[in-house]
Amino acid sequence: MKASPSGDFSVRSVTFYRRQQRVLHDISLAVALGECVALIGPNGAGKSSLLKIFSGDLSPHSGEVRLDGIPLTAWDRQKIARRRAVLPQQSELLFPLPVRDIVLMGRFPHYVGKATVKDEQIVDEAMCTTDVAELWNRPYDQLSGGQKQRVQLARVLAQVWPQDSAIGGFLLLDEPTTGLDLAHQHAFLRTVRNFTRVGLGVLIVLHDLNLAMQYADRVMILHHGNNAACDSPEKALQPELIRRIFAVKMQILHTPRPVLVPVDE
Repeated sequence: MKASPSGDFSVRSVTFYRRQQRVLHDISLAVALGECVALIGPNGAGKSSLLKIFSGDLSPHSGEVRLDGIPLTAWDRQKIARRRAVLPQQSELLFPLPVRDIVLMGRFPHYVGKATVKDEQIVDEAMCTTDVAELWNRPYDQLSGGQKQRVQLARVLAQVWPQDSAIGGFLLLDEPTTGLDLAHQHAFLRTVRNFTRVGLGVLIVLHDLNLAMQYADRVMILHHGNNAACDSPEKALQPELIRRIFAVKMQILHTPRPVLVPVDE
């Protein structure tokens, strides 16, 4: 698969309030095709709200969201759905649909009447990529939490599959490693990382600083709705800043990859 042409998904000077409480203040961030940007910060810092503003689920009180330089509000909804896919924190379904049908939902924005052979092939590839192909006929509601999360990743990958477009797409992922065991956390993020190498742009909310250190190209740290840092992981995740924001004393070890470890007070 070839990497997609340059493009970005951005918010500019975004401020957002909830119940008269300021959640985000003057946030600007651009996610380029081919990169993974991690949003981190304490609970209530505004991470999920910012991701929902990117997705269009929330509207900022000031500022704007742009896709390829065009305001998100000017985009046709189906065209947006072909370019960006969203994996929220909760993806519960009330019906016992087979796994393959869940993944096929990701292709709905691309339908012209019904699923094509190409749609079916993309679904098969997405399921193989996320290691859920053997679950294809299992009822979704009978899966473990980790299995459900991998099925949902297959769905959003199928929605913005790189081979499907010469333009390039974006994944918006809200705490996707929650509920995954250690092996599947890394497998999940390796899969996401591999797709950035073939042209997808990724914005991902993470709580684990070391996962952000290992898999992100850039890290934005949010603190009380403000941009506390936005840089490469090694530059953004400095022990002094982490101590100030998270109230935890840390140090960086090089083993050989940089790793953050807590330090006894």
